[in-house]
Amino acid sequence: MKIAGINHESLVDGPGIRVVIFVQGCNVGCKNCHNPESWDMSGGTEYTVKDLLREIKKPRPGRKKVRGMTFSGGEPSMQATELAQVAEAVKKLGWDIVTYTGHTYEKLAAQEDNDGLQSLLNLTDYLIDGPYMHGKRTLELKFRGSDNQRIINMNKTRVTGEVTLAESFN
Repeated sequence: MKIAGINHESLVDGPGIRVVIFVQGCNVGCKNCHNPESWDMSGGTEYTVKDLLREIKKPRPGRKKVRGMTFSGGEPSMQATELAQVAEAVKKLGWDIVTYTGHTYEKLAAQEDNDGLQSLLNLTDYLIDGPYMHGKRTLELKFRGSDNQRIINMNKTRVTGEVTLAESFN
């Protein structure tokens, strides 16, 4: 898999202290994206799932207790199979999973023939969906850049069968 970067201790990419994986490659290309260097699939660093997990689990002196992992980008749905394997492993550590996507949940969920993507969605606790839209930019919302983006509680969505927005996300 191709990785644009790893942040071992983030407070801005989901609730609590998180490890963030920024994947390389994006098929959305939002205007005014804050991470356009992650778009090109030829960039980034090549990792195997095993090597990425080894890097994530390395002891970090002074690091506080990690609550979860966030997949950002680039566009995580483009490397969903590998990210699902990473998510499965870190769930065993008790971590929750936040996945950002420039696509809507409805578009991703409709791709029933994509087993890797469906696995990633099934392992994701919170999905932040929708493209960044500079005209809808706001600094008032937690963990989102524009007010068209939703924080979907995937656990509740799987139970109800309908998109359920997160009531609180902290």
